[in-house]
Amino acid sequence: MAYDIDMIKKVYSQMAERVNTAREVVGKPLTLSEKILYSHLWDGAAKEAYQRGKDYVEFAPDRIACQDATAQMALLQFMQAGKKQVAVPTTVHCDHLIQAKMGAAIDLQAANKSSSEVFDFLESVSNKYGIGFWKPGAGIIHQVVLENYAFPGGMMIGTDSHTVNAGGLGMVAIGVGGADAVDVMAGMAWELKFPKLIGVKLTGSLSGWTAAKDVILKVAGILTVKGGTGAIIEYFGEGARSMSATGKGTICNMGAEVGATTSTFGYDESMDRYLRATDRAEVADAANEIKEHLTGDDEVYANPKQYFDEVIEINLSELKPHLNGPFTPDLATPISEMGAKAKENDWPINVDWGLIGSCTNSSYEDLTRAASIAKQAVDKKVKAKSDFGINPGSEQIRFTAERDGLLKIFEDLDATIFTNACGPCIGQWDRSDRKGDEKNTIVHSFNRNFSKRADGNPNTHAFVGSPEMVAAIAISGRLDFDPTRDKLINEDGEEVMLDEPTGIELPSDGFDVEEDGYVPPNEDGSSVVVKVAEDSERLQLLTPFEPWDGKNLMGAKLLIKAFGKCTTDHISMAGPWLRYRGHLDNISNNCLIGAINAYNKKTNFVKSQLTGEYDGVPAVQRTYKKEGVPTVVVGDHNYGEGSSREHAAMEPRHLGVKVVLVKSFARIHETNLKKQGMLGLTFDNEADYDLIQEDDTFNFIDLEDFAPDKQITVEIVHADGSKDTIKTNHTYNQPQIEWYKHGSALNLIKKQNAA
Repeated sequence: MAYDIDMIKKVYSQMAERVNTAREVVGKPLTLSEKILYSHLWDGAAKEAYQRGKDYVEFAPDRIACQDATAQMALLQFMQAGKKQVAVPTTVHCDHLIQAKMGAAIDLQAANKSSSEVFDFLESVSNKYGIGFWKPGAGIIHQVVLENYAFPGGMMIGTDSHTVNAGGLGMVAIGVGGADAVDVMAGMAWELKFPKLIGVKLTGSLSGWTAAKDVILKVAGILTVKGGTGAIIEYFGEGARSMSATGKGTICNMGAEVGATTSTFGYDESMDRYLRATDRAEVADAANEIKEHLTGDDEVYANPKQYFDEVIEINLSELKPHLNGPFTPDLATPISEMGAKAKENDWPINVDWGLIGSCTNSSYEDLTRAASIAKQAVDKKVKAKSDFGINPGSEQIRFTAERDGLLKIFEDLDATIFTNACGPCIGQWDRSDRKGDEKNTIVHSFNRNFSKRADGNPNTHAFVGSPEMVAAIAISGRLDFDPTRDKLINEDGEEVMLDEPTGIELPSDGFDVEEDGYVPPNEDGSSVVVKVAEDSERLQLLTPFEPWDGKNLMGAKLLIKAFGKCTTDHISMAGPWLRYRGHLDNISNNCLIGAINAYNKKTNFVKSQLTGEYDGVPAVQRTYKKEGVPTVVVGDHNYGEGSSREHAAMEPRHLGVKVVLVKSFARIHETNLKKQGMLGLTFDNEADYDLIQEDDTFNFIDLEDFAPDKQITVEIVHADGSKDTIKTNHTYNQPQIEWYKHGSALNLIKKQNAA
């Protein structure tokens, strides 16, 4: 069934005119990304050409998707906006709050019991405000969106950084914080700095052990975790057309790991096939009527260096299978070189777990390619040396895979089939084999592998690969296993090799499902009562943040100077903390507990300038807040990399932190800070980071003159009375400065709605 078909047809009905107008205004051929952006301008048809990487532009997204962990805070904010219904099609997906432990049935039952309060809240809020609700077990948000809602040429935002997965069906799909989603839910424009454009030309075709996942693993190695910041990555060429839609989705999904705003592919026959296979022939027919507008202009792809800010070329016929990691998703290593590199770096060679699934690789095709390797192990009498875990992407995928015998193949290798949910990918994993901080290695087909992410163990070395490579390595039990050349010893003592994987793009008997888990909202939700218990540990109604007093900020103390990588996982951990995602005060007890203190290289151990004693970050900050002392957080490059979780901005804001001063920001986190009324600044001279001392006090001496493109001067007073005066930069435009003045973007929305 094609959801929201009238909305899709409306988008398509105006696309040709808007694209042609934009082409005239810009005065040159257009990339696909530009066509989608210019056809979704808030004010309608283009009237001016926007400067990439500089101009802030207002857009009108077609739809919104929220996952349960972020939806709680987003909807708690929306409840304050004074609206009766969401203004655009919106869905909530319950996929984050299910812990992988025993297996699908038991784990889902446990989640429904332990998180019933949250699920009931989300379902009732969805019912009240016209939001589609996908029950726990229905599937991972991005796979469900790809199967049901994504459409070529559309624009969507989602409260999860991997919303970008929908680029596999030719969308511009962007991860945002909840406050951004609230703007659009409330019928307001959504603001984004017009992205730069990175073109990736794919030639040749994939074969053998090389998979679509290896394309993005290679790109991550080229661009690094911040190389795509502020840019859309657009893939094109014969190699792009040769891949399946779900393979494209995998590539787009993990584009979040290079900081890209999003990634996308032009509409082609693989997308047509996927739309029809997922019961959306009506969308495919409509797309085919305007297909020339759903891909970049021919001139762009013929001469990409003239139209993209950066161009990368990858020959798929020469691309080798990779593993990326540990501890960062951009450390790319061809599998043929992993043995030597592991030995050089003393990475544990024995592999304890192989995990297949997550929003990145949980399609039918992914499972068939991994299953083709697992079946060989069974047939060739090779016992898996590592434990196996499988997370199907959706109930439709699981049901179809079970019908077609795929899950039975994994079970014959003693694999555990977990719930159709995120599970280990986001730290929702109760590992039975290891406790504490023991050094170990796992391989998975997920997207991120930050320290502690999967299991809370800082010494778990996690490596990212394709599902088939994960299967092969887990069967061998060794990180240095190269299935293209290495042999295995079977139960009969014979040497055997694994043949190349084979996959099935789409099930020959079609997809099937008995109960997909979707709950449509009431047509009229006005009578629905949303209840939040006053003594709840999981949910808390929000209190508006205080507005700025308009004065210079003086006497601010350093809370923490974060050393090295400081992702949203470091700022607001997931795992067991997910249970508090709807309770701002409770979850604030994890604020910055994973950040490394630059002065003692410890986590969650900072000095209080009020007492001279060391304590956990939240405890020290709560004392500062109680005493009315403003504070500053200092960070390194790409601060806030990773998940879109706005809790990483709301927690310090709630606890009284006033400023985050860093070398550079990840895009989503910088926006989240702005939305919550925080001051996010960058060093004009990166070397000034080294000037910051543990007992420093900060005076922002010209904040009263806060204005776009105007630097802010900071006087740093050291404990010995000496001072350094530095310049800092910001990217606030005038509307964003209004957010700051009012205390948050939501405060401004409420004021405007009340007027």
